[in-house]
Amino acid sequence: MTETELVKRAKKGDDEAFLSLIHLHKEALFRTAISYLKDENKALEAVQETTYRAYKSIRSLKKPEYFRTWLTRIIMNYCNDVLKKEKREITQDELQSMTGMEQDHTYLEVEEALNTLPIDLQELVRLKYFQDLKIREIADLWEAPEGTIKTKLHRALIALRRHFEEKGETKHV
Repeated sequence: MTETELVKRAKKGDDEAFLSLIHLHKEALFRTAISYLKDENKALEAVQETTYRAYKSIRSLKKPEYFRTWLTRIIMNYCNDVLKKEKREITQDELQSMTGMEQDHTYLEVEEALNTLPIDLQELVRLKYFQDLKIREIADLWEAPEGTIKTKLHRALIALRRHFEEKGETKHV
């Protein structure tokens, strides 16, 4: 059964179809949440809350083929809300305590570089390169022309390249 068919069944109240859709996208949801929240427990909570919100409002989804985009927007909105409420700063100890991040300085360097970008460009880079969304999907998500997305992405990559070149770290470029 295709994803679109599962979405249509879920919209009609089929809980098994909805569960199948969530299982299909749970890893991508978690990656999105962890890229925003930087905390495994908060990321898991974000996935749970997103699942709940999606379940409650699945009938409002207009185009079944955009389910993934719709779900991604829900988790991004939730994560942004959490960050606004907490206005948290990531300390070195918090970063080192993250699973698998102890020795990965590249991750820290990329995060530092991303933090130099405006929020919208950070989000764009995360969607394109961490979530592997296509330009078309991002354009739909942002309700913007594909050309605008490409231009902003190009601008973000130039800024990141400049950041790494200034630090003499061309291996990341």
